[in-house]
Amino acid sequence: MKVSELRVLDVINIEDGRRLGPVIDLDLDLEKGVVKGIVIMASTRSRGFFGGGRMEDKYIHWDKIIKIDIDTILIDGRDIVSISY
Repeated sequence: MKVSELRVLDVINIEDGRRLGPVIDLDLDLEKGVVKGIVIMASTRSRGFFGGGRMEDKYIHWDKIIKIDIDTILIDGRDIVSISY
């Protein structure tokens, strides 16, 4: 599987079956040659005046990935870290 193919896979939380968002980045350890985690773009609802949603990135450690299949990435959704810039 190519890294570019990860972007079209659905990231699914096995805890509740929710789709979390697309993969937008990988966290690599180039010295060791391993993938440390993935970054997904997950939408959240803001309670602003216009009721629009905002997007925020979430980091998923590689050990939380249960399975990468042909059309999904199954993850253990506990302890997902939000990334703030």
